[in-house]
Amino acid sequence: MSYAIVGFGKIGQALAHAFARKNINVAVASRRPPEALAPQAEAIGPTVVAMSLREALEADTIFLAVPFGEHREVAKALPNWKGKTVIDATNALVPPEELDGLPSSAFVAKAFAGARFVKGFNHLIAATLAADPVVEGGHRVVFLSSDDEDAVAPVAALAKQLGFAPVKLGKLNEGGALVHARGRVWGQLIFQDLFKKEQ
Repeated sequence: MSYAIVGFGKIGQALAHAFARKNINVAVASRRPPEALAPQAEAIGPTVVAMSLREALEADTIFLAVPFGEHREVAKALPNWKGKTVIDATNALVPPEELDGLPSSAFVAKAFAGARFVKGFNHLIAATLAADPVVEGGHRVVFLSSDDEDAVAPVAALAKQLGFAPVKLGKLNEGGALVHARGRVWGQLIFQDLFKKEQ
């Protein structure tokens, strides 16, 4: 399984730290050329490799960590997203009427036709997401939701591999609604820093 993070701002870098901590290879890409990202990527760890967007999108699993309004540009980079898993870590700071009455993730998913689409890793602020998720005998929780049940299991397994405790919240219009930002109104679980104790 290969991984990429598209978007290398605060959230993209926080995710890269999570991969580096576990020595898992991950490509990082943004609108900037890879040579502009390389010094920061190398500073995070040797398993974090800056690539062009085209190269990064060859990965099996892609974290979407761009500003919400840029998701369509990323989606246009591939003619077909079949066979790809897209993990939506964005938050929509836009008026709800701009989302056609949909949860933000369902709105974003429309642009990635054919992809297995999972909402996740979006409810923690960057500094928290970048920190070691193993805290006081427990694991920091990440929420996952998807309309494709089969897509959630491998993302949950990746979350565990990265040291997080995945909690499945159901479909995008159910669980997704709990963690997506609607304009400036926050979902009930967004920015909640929760822990799951070892069993």
